[in-house]
Amino acid sequence: MRDGVTPRAGALVLAVLALQLAFIASYIGAFHEPTPHRIPLAVAAPPEALDDLVGKLNRLPGEPLAARPAFSADAARRMIEQREVYGAFVVSNADATDRLIIASAAGAGIGTALTEIITPMEDAQERALTIEDVKPAPLGDARGLSGFYLALGWVVGGYLVAIALSASKGSRPANPHRALIRLLSLAAYAALSGVGGALVAGSIFGALDGHLGQLWWFGALLVFASGCFTMALQAAFGFVGTGLTVLLFVVLGNPSAGGAYPAPLLPPFWRAIGPWLPPGLGTEAIRGIVYFDGAGVQRAAIVLAGYALFGLAGTLMVAQIAQPRQVIIPPSQSLVPVASNTAAVR
Repeated sequence: MRDGVTPRAGALVLAVLALQLAFIASYIGAFHEPTPHRIPLAVAAPPEALDDLVGKLNRLPGEPLAARPAFSADAARRMIEQREVYGAFVVSNADATDRLIIASAAGAGIGTALTEIITPMEDAQERALTIEDVKPAPLGDARGLSGFYLALGWVVGGYLVAIALSASKGSRPANPHRALIRLLSLAAYAALSGVGGALVAGSIFGALDGHLGQLWWFGALLVFASGCFTMALQAAFGFVGTGLTVLLFVVLGNPSAGGAYPAPLLPPFWRAIGPWLPPGLGTEAIRGIVYFDGAGVQRAAIVLAGYALFGLAGTLMVAQIAQPRQVIIPPSQSLVPVASNTAAVR
């Protein structure tokens, strides 16, 4: 074995196996049993029944809803627009027909879950229920997944270009000057990647059309932040840093991003980490740009800026520490004695 596989290579193979199994466990763990948990829901009802209804919804077995009062149907709609809630339950005092207002563009699975929760309650009280989708995903964005795939593509591009830039001269920049060149190259790539992804999603496929400028700058930020963070991990940990990037951005980041299932349908661990990792930040911000007039984009941009600053500072710091130090040796004094002026010359 030692003739073909060194101990270091064997350790790397075991690390890859662990990463592979973690990938399988993360995806199956996140998606094997989607269960609603405290889905934010606005409730509008006659004043005398509002508090009791909110309390009843919050006491449902398993806590599938996090209901909060809205004092009118218009107020409930504004809460959906501002992404404070995923839907609204509007009880009529004029007849026996109530409304469930959803926004399928925020995640198709949420609307289905809300319908499955509210419908049995209405049937038990012999009331009718109508479904109103105020933010439907267009035909070009089936199930609202285009934003997720666009964000995923930008994140993957960010860490892959960081790996590519380190391929020729090593993962650790030899000095701050070389590190700065890599970072500037990454910035140029991010700008091209941002506009390219926006054009593909919008102009070519028409899935996320009409928001070129906003998607461009956000995509560039997402790519740059992902790439900077990867560079810092590579500079600090070498090949292991690449593995850490894959662990964070792919193994943990993709299933928790809210693409296939929005956060309220995910298990607690993935629900907690998704809003802090680039794939989840990108998915929610892109949906906010395209469907909700930018709601939620500011928070995502601030967190991504933190990733970028960490990557910038980390890469430059490691390059400064790793820079070979020049030792200046003072010129040696002459070993040949100088003759005294009083010495006789013969």
